[in-house]
Amino acid sequence: MRSVGHLRAPSLSILIVQTILFLVDCASSCTGSQHEDDFGRAACLKMDQALLLIHNELNLEGFVVSWRSDQCFQCLYQVLIDVNATNDVSTAVDTRHSLTLQLNGTSRKKELCRIHYRFSEYGNYSLWVKLNLSESTNVTCSIVINQNPGYSYLPILIALLMYLAIFCIYALGSFIFRLGAVQNWLCKKMNPIETDRLINSELGSPNRADLCNHEIHVAWNSSSQRLRSLDTFRGLALIIMVFVNYGGGGYWFFKHQSWNGLTLADLVFPWFVFIMGASIYLSLNSMLRKGTTRWKLFWKVLWRSIQLFLIGLFIINENYCRYPLSWNELRIMGVLQRLSLTYLMVSALELLFAKPTLDVPPRSRICFLFQDLISFWPQWGLILFLEAVWLCLTLLLPVPGCPVGYLGPGGIGDFGKFPNCTGGAAGYIDRLVIGEAHIYQHPSSNVIYKTTIPYDPEGILGTINSVVIAFLGLQVGKVLVYYKNQHRQVLVSLFTWGVFMGVVSAILTKCSTNEGFIPVNKNLWSISYVTTLSCFAFFLLVLIYFLVDVKKLWSGAPFYYPGMNSILIYVGHEVFKNYFPFKWKMQNTKSHGEHLTQNLLATSIWVLISYILYRKRIFWKI
Repeated sequence: MRSVGHLRAPSLSILIVQTILFLVDCASSCTGSQHEDDFGRAACLKMDQALLLIHNELNLEGFVVSWRSDQCFQCLYQVLIDVNATNDVSTAVDTRHSLTLQLNGTSRKKELCRIHYRFSEYGNYSLWVKLNLSESTNVTCSIVINQNPGYSYLPILIALLMYLAIFCIYALGSFIFRLGAVQNWLCKKMNPIETDRLINSELGSPNRADLCNHEIHVAWNSSSQRLRSLDTFRGLALIIMVFVNYGGGGYWFFKHQSWNGLTLADLVFPWFVFIMGASIYLSLNSMLRKGTTRWKLFWKVLWRSIQLFLIGLFIINENYCRYPLSWNELRIMGVLQRLSLTYLMVSALELLFAKPTLDVPPRSRICFLFQDLISFWPQWGLILFLEAVWLCLTLLLPVPGCPVGYLGPGGIGDFGKFPNCTGGAAGYIDRLVIGEAHIYQHPSSNVIYKTTIPYDPEGILGTINSVVIAFLGLQVGKVLVYYKNQHRQVLVSLFTWGVFMGVVSAILTKCSTNEGFIPVNKNLWSISYVTTLSCFAFFLLVLIYFLVDVKKLWSGAPFYYPGMNSILIYVGHEVFKNYFPFKWKMQNTKSHGEHLTQNLLATSIWVLISYILYRKRIFWKI
């Protein structure tokens, strides 16, 4: 952090003065002074907020303004501000989702009016509260835009155009470089003609230009034999994960959903688990074919799982960057901890029943979706048993003070009836087994639902469904081995799996966010979350496999490189996330543009690091 300060030393004193003046102005404008102007009040706004001026024209009657977000399902109204009978007031309002504002009189506690509106970030609005001239008992509420808000999504558009331009330049350069005439010209420039003539005449060797073309052709063909789509898929999930972990430019849709539903940030971890399952099958099947014993493989799997768990426990722990680790407050579960347990359980299940698949399977096999279910029924039986355990614990386990089968967020959800029931059985099991001090203290549910108790999205019960989605990924590995070099059959099988998972999700959720039998929920890792994300994963893998391994229209770059070094990139971005150049002190913390620049630059640096490591053939395997 200090290095950034030294780089800007000539303007340091100016920045200090400007910062002090801003803080003084902000402090004075937020005190509720009667002489503050709109600009001063707007200066105190944070990201995802707008300024609302409330004008009371009710003839000496005050009221209370309460609000509720559309994203908050069956929530209590929260008090926004009290408005007295004589003065106009201003307040900040949330802009992430549409709001419902409710006005209740302070004297008779009667609802005066209700208005639904979607505010825009950093906008300036007025809420006029007036008596209806035709009927003196009625009150009208209307919202007027005083100052148009800025276009807060412009930085995303600019970033997309910049990355698109870089991609186009890269694609054009790759196309030109692959042209035969260009390759011959480059080889001739790198190998002088006279030297080439002498070598040919004395040794009878082939022309160097032809030799160069031959080497390039062989290198391209040899690299294309590797199944790059899996590494590309893994790298895509990893890079999105890095970007959202760094902040996602401060945009709400790059953060985890508060409870039911999905954002972009909710997609990547299950995808990573999904593709890990595919890699498990390919790896174990290959080593079994080579004659490695099951016990030897199991001890390798166990040791790797222990390493992953310890890295997550002691290196990537949220307390580490804040203060020295305390055993009394150490978070036991986490992303790598869940990965380690999932990897261990799925690998052990596969080693228990698996048989090495032949290199050249018979051509007469029928649809693999049904053949897979029939041939591997013991594994499917155990997976269905685990899912039955999840359903029974989630829907039938008695939780003190909570209704049986509760799947809600607690807090102000469900009209505030169950404030301490966050996560139902999942939260109760974690608090009972791990202890409240050893689980995640700041869940995403407290953003909108105002929950007050800790809840861990990587808890014990959700690990069961993490195993399920990894096992579904395992089927990808089986399909790829089963239909080796039969691209059409691979695409049909993966697409069929995607459709099947989509149908199951539609049934479980009734195609709604909150009204289904089991809603899609990342915090719970609900079964509908597993089937929905598996559906997306199958379809996305079909697309990547078609472009990368079938048509070879895309090499998988740049996602292929971090996909080859996923553990190193994940651990590295977590350990060094607060160090320059991945993070620096921003001049304007309220700017999406500066946040987005910082987060995209940090993510791009890790892509560059992964590319350099790939070129150096450095891969961190545990």
